[in-house]
Amino acid sequence: MSDALELPGYAHVYSGKVRDLYAPIDPATGQTRSDQMLLVASDRISAYDHVLDTPIPDKGKVLTQLSLWWFDRLDGVENHVVSTDVPAAVAGRAVLVRRLEMIPVECVARAYLTGGGLSEYRATGSVSGVPLPDGLEDGSKLPAPIFTPSTKAPVGEHDEPMTIEQVQSLVGSQVAARIDVLTRRILARGNEIAAKKGILIADTKVEFGIDRSREDHTGGPLIVLADEVLTPDSSRFWPADEWKPGQPQPSFDKQYVRDWLTSPASGWTKSSGEAPPALPEDVVAQTRARYIEAFERITGRGLA
Repeated sequence: MSDALELPGYAHVYSGKVRDLYAPIDPATGQTRSDQMLLVASDRISAYDHVLDTPIPDKGKVLTQLSLWWFDRLDGVENHVVSTDVPAAVAGRAVLVRRLEMIPVECVARAYLTGGGLSEYRATGSVSGVPLPDGLEDGSKLPAPIFTPSTKAPVGEHDEPMTIEQVQSLVGSQVAARIDVLTRRILARGNEIAAKKGILIADTKVEFGIDRSREDHTGGPLIVLADEVLTPDSSRFWPADEWKPGQPQPSFDKQYVRDWLTSPASGWTKSSGEAPPALPEDVVAQTRARYIEAFERITGRGLA
């Protein structure tokens, strides 16, 4: 899975589905620092709990640079960025961040109903224990954004929906309340900005960590937004002028990859237990184009 590099002054410590983590080495002691990490976004892409063999060129740059753009616009949401002064080998796709105590919950907010939330709604009339009105369809706008967390499963395993009560029992009521509010606030702010660019953000997934060296306004430990935010990997972006409930929506995200994998063209089925096939060149090119279009439409600038 890893395409981790040898970076002078940094020690590789972990590779996830998409990102590689490095610890800065203190030149005075030769020891790794415990308070910071270098977060490098690769061009790897995951779908259906598998990391695919085929990378998407420039994807790491899109995720990093779009996240940095959003971090600057999410007022009232503390983030983990320390510096964008990074080694030349990973310029444009890496950021130096605070090392945090990560909260073991995938924090998801939904403004529109689709994907796994739609399947759960059809089965139970609710999503993550949140009851919803009758008669909603694929792509329906929800009365208000809802918090629909899930477990943070290991690579290769499936995240399972959680109720807010389950989150409270896992991390405590105070932290649960904060990540609920913050996740919905991020999606609402994202849609406020994206709407002006002709994009609807149907849902988004974020991660938070705890900085116990600092306190928030309540006197509790500071909750910090980490990893990425409002990117084509973590969110569903729909063109507003093509939104039509009752059917799957066109998108600027990795739904294009998911759709190809579940089409007859791939020859693969989710239930097979086998790894997905390599992506053909045209799917790679179309996916890259969608990621870059999302970046350019939202930010109004070209990818550096």
